[in-house]
Amino acid sequence: MSDTATPQRKKRIIELDDALAKVKDGMTIAIGGFINSSHPMLVVRGLIKRGVKNLTVVGPASSGLEIDLLIAAGVAKKVVAPYVGGEVLAPIGPAFRAAAERGKVEVFELDEAMYYCALRAAAQRVPFNPWRSGVGTSFPQMNPAIKEFKDPLNGETLLAIPAVNIDIAFLHAATSDAYGNVQYIGHGYGDRAIYAAADETYVQVEQVVSNEQIKADPGKTAIPGADGIIRAKFGAHPYSSPGHYIEDKAHIKQYVQAATAWAKSDDFAPLQAYLDEFVTGPKDHAEYLERVGIRNLLSLNEY
Repeated sequence: MSDTATPQRKKRIIELDDALAKVKDGMTIAIGGFINSSHPMLVVRGLIKRGVKNLTVVGPASSGLEIDLLIAAGVAKKVVAPYVGGEVLAPIGPAFRAAAERGKVEVFELDEAMYYCALRAAAQRVPFNPWRSGVGTSFPQMNPAIKEFKDPLNGETLLAIPAVNIDIAFLHAATSDAYGNVQYIGHGYGDRAIYAAADETYVQVEQVVSNEQIKADPGKTAIPGADGIIRAKFGAHPYSSPGHYIEDKAHIKQYVQAATAWAKSDDFAPLQAYLDEFVTGPKDHAEYLERVGIRNLLSLNEY
């Protein structure tokens, strides 16, 4: 009888600080979600608290104000996202707009189709993907990384959309088992494409469930084997987490008001007060939730 030990599956549950420690100045990271939903805010606030700088931040195809917050806090040097805003709460992210106009952040200009083309190139481990839409527009002038070229097969003019290579992706989802098999409630937006393009992926979830529960409906598994799982109840707040809570519009408006003051009058004091109260001030996620308030959190349950 062999003495060789039976191979064991590796559990992927990690602490927030262990995931954050992997991010170094100058890296390219991605943040998942969609406008006012499903952003890994536990991670976003953690990156700001750690003082990480000069990041290239790849937002979702339709990014929310989580990217705006990273810009306002001085974390993002470059942003790759077709849109940054909060829909009716902020049609354009105020810090994003102000920083772009003042030359404080580099914007990688592309539309949503080009965004997914760039992620697909990264997932395929090729330098670019060809794209027809956008030929004849000003995109190559606005973004010199996008090149026109002649198709060597038929001579057609196409655009070469460069791969957006992601060092680390951070996502938020509903559930995972201990082995990193992640399931969403709903479709998960563009998180699958971000995961495919990234070298490593860490997912914060509302709940860790048994492997048996995941295997009961394996077709729902969107990410089969994330590199790390972070327990994060209410981890997307102030944004929604489908199946768990809706967005906290009052809190988002509080941020928008502070960021707008900086955008319009270069007055950073309201933004600093917001950061002190909700980002750098709380010692951990539990204290952040205490500052938000249990009654407020429990009210975010209407669909």
